[in-house]
Amino acid sequence: MKTALVIMAAGIGSRFGGGIKQLAAVGPNGEIIMDYSIHDAIEAGFDKIVFIIRHDIEEAFKEAIGNRIEGICASLGVEIAYAYQALDNIPAGYKVPEGRSKPWGTGQAVLACKGLLKEPFAVINADDYYGKEAFVQIHDFLQGYDPAHPNNLSMAGFVLKNTLSDNGAVTRGICQMNADGYLTDVVETSGIEKTADGAAVEGRPVDPDSLVSMNFWGLTPEFVEVLDKGFEEFFRCTVDSNPLKAEYLLPIYIGELLEHNAVSVKVLPTHDKWFGVTYQEDKPVVIESFAKLIQAGVYRSDLFSDLKK
Repeated sequence: MKTALVIMAAGIGSRFGGGIKQLAAVGPNGEIIMDYSIHDAIEAGFDKIVFIIRHDIEEAFKEAIGNRIEGICASLGVEIAYAYQALDNIPAGYKVPEGRSKPWGTGQAVLACKGLLKEPFAVINADDYYGKEAFVQIHDFLQGYDPAHPNNLSMAGFVLKNTLSDNGAVTRGICQMNADGYLTDVVETSGIEKTADGAAVEGRPVDPDSLVSMNFWGLTPEFVEVLDKGFEEFFRCTVDSNPLKAEYLLPIYIGELLEHNAVSVKVLPTHDKWFGVTYQEDKPVVIESFAKLIQAGVYRSDLFSDLKK
């Protein structure tokens, strides 16, 4: 079955301290984090890549990765598509609040793909490295997609201690699950810091072996329509109370659907070490991490040379 990987690359990257953080070179030949995600996705069996970007970064994006990846994917029989997240792409009958400058969050980002997705798909952040295991797990789950059960979703669950930064506190969605490994709730927890013993929030210990959401979802094509209805509800019920900063966030909305038993989300544990560029200080660590992965034989220096059509 055909499966797509949707990469959310429209973020402003304000915490990165200038520049477009999704396009920061971290590999030996100028590769960016997305290169490694795309490699791992194709290796796992995904055969379509959808980039969500903004029109104002399109030129820089295509120069940094798009044109190159289009050529690589064409040689491997992998389809490429672009979707554009825009501030004014909102439900009919509503207006962008005066003074609003940022788009509406990850839920709106995925909605930008409406009309492009006819197959089950995964969603990831552009500036996160997830490791190979998560792509295999999600791809294999999506292969079981049944149109008769369009609300059966999945999520890669990362071990908290494998997702912490040495350079500052992070926010993580800590997963609550039932005995069968299905998600019951995601508890957004901010201020999680790495400690000698594992992790803590304001000095209070947090289980370092908890599974957390890193925004790596396995979704169905029907879910896009569900997301569309939720976006209209978001404007009707939420935007007026916080017009400049309210965000329609994928994990929050999926959490709301879980509360109403409208979806099921299978949590697929993955044990690879996550890393990403949140702070400018993270970049040297990410570069070193990829160098070690190449040295260990996880990747070749010539990244895509091991993939065959």
